[in-house]
Amino acid sequence: MMSSKVSRRQFLSYSLMGVGGFMVSAAVMPMIRFAVDPVLQVKSDGDFIATSQKVDELTEVPVRVDFTIKDRKDAWYKSDVSNTAWVYKEGDQVIALSPVCKHLGCTVNWEGDNHKNEFFCPCHAGRYEKNGKNVAGTPPLGPLDEYQVQVVDGFVHLGKTVPNTLV
Repeated sequence: MMSSKVSRRQFLSYSLMGVGGFMVSAAVMPMIRFAVDPVLQVKSDGDFIATSQKVDELTEVPVRVDFTIKDRKDAWYKSDVSNTAWVYKEGDQVIALSPVCKHLGCTVNWEGDNHKNEFFCPCHAGRYEKNGKNVAGTPPLGPLDEYQVQVVDGFVHLGKTVPNTLV
């Protein structure tokens, strides 16, 4: 008959493995949590940011509207981010276009450098029509992105950028 007693050596070996495993898991778990936590955060992509632009003051000529995204969370950091849009009215519809050129990410201007009724990118002479469509034969490979727009209490509120639906 075999003895079912645990030897002193086995007991110490099991105890050391248990304590060592606990210590390793206690050290590794915060690192795993640190790496995975930003992925698990709830995204609020549907948020609209209020601007100071009144809808009644808009015309068919695009105007530059600056707005700030408060407490934008980027992984572990919160910060305020300033942004810009070109906003105008087309009939009763309020249209907001991103100023970021689709060539290399420079900022486009309305009617810059003798380009009437067009957006112009001064970096590489990129041109866009008023609706954001890129002019053929110029560097941009696609149209300007469009902001989602809501009108709240007579003011323009801007959401996230989406691919241009006007062209």
